[in-house]
Amino acid sequence: MNSRQRKSVGYWLFLCAGMLTESGLSMVNWDLFRSMKPPLSQKEWEEEFERYKNYPEYKYKCSSEEMTLSQFKFIWHMEYGHRMWGRLTGVIFLLPCIYFWARGYFPATMKRRMVIAAALMLAQGGIGWWMVKSGLDPSHNSEASVPRVSQYRLATHLTIAFLLYSLFFYNGISHFIYPQAQVSNTLFTFYCRNMFFCDYSAGKTSKLSATSWVVAQLQSIGVFYRIYGSVCCWAGRWAYLTLLTITATWVVGCRAGLPRRARFVLHSTMAMGYIQAALGIYALLYYVPVWLGSLHQCGSMALLSFTLWLTNELRRVPK
Repeated sequence: MNSRQRKSVGYWLFLCAGMLTESGLSMVNWDLFRSMKPPLSQKEWEEEFERYKNYPEYKYKCSSEEMTLSQFKFIWHMEYGHRMWGRLTGVIFLLPCIYFWARGYFPATMKRRMVIAAALMLAQGGIGWWMVKSGLDPSHNSEASVPRVSQYRLATHLTIAFLLYSLFFYNGISHFIYPQAQVSNTLFTFYCRNMFFCDYSAGKTSKLSATSWVVAQLQSIGVFYRIYGSVCCWAGRWAYLTLLTITATWVVGCRAGLPRRARFVLHSTMAMGYIQAALGIYALLYYVPVWLGSLHQCGSMALLSFTLWLTNELRRVPK
């Protein structure tokens, strides 16, 4: 593959990475093709609104004030945009992938990665609906509390999104930026061993990890979820470990005689790690307002991006 072809593949991978988004509960049915057509007439909107009224989110929101059709249209369009964006992401991934594959742009390793990416994207759509269904189930939600999707399904959905982002971003940057110089086996091994600890955030419930609330939750679910829930209780501790790991990596990297660009990425990763820690602390102190929680999550993506970039800079190891 020549330089122009590499850049074409790189731009495409970056575009796929940039199109990953979040979700909602305002659309209560799922059909791969028929749901692509939005309500157009007043009658169709009223029918859609009536379906929504049967689910917990509407009943909770109307417990103090009646929801109007115009308010419903706003939240519906947000979810509709998310779903159409997801379908568009699939098309933008699939069609160029077929073209690049047919033209021989992909080596054997890239072909394997694209097969994995295709499988993850296919799974992500199904898991997204599986997650939303948990928020629409009246047996899991009451009119007195905010309807929530299952945290386990949400974690699965988010994990796959992060995996897809990492796959696209790392391979995209590899098509543009070549490692400038060889680095020591010690630094490369140390960094790769620790980089994926990045951003386990504590959340408001981390303070409850030793309380009866957690005990009751763990007793009410299966063995797998007990293990998973116990791990989640330690999320705050992982945040401290992440910061220590980033700091230790920075110290080792500063002594390794890295080239200029690698040093820039190393310092950026260090700075982003401490910014992310500060955002997490402020989010907890102010009970996670939406804007601050969103900013903290954006910070996690920025931190992940820097770690992937740094991994690319350090990947040339002497034989």
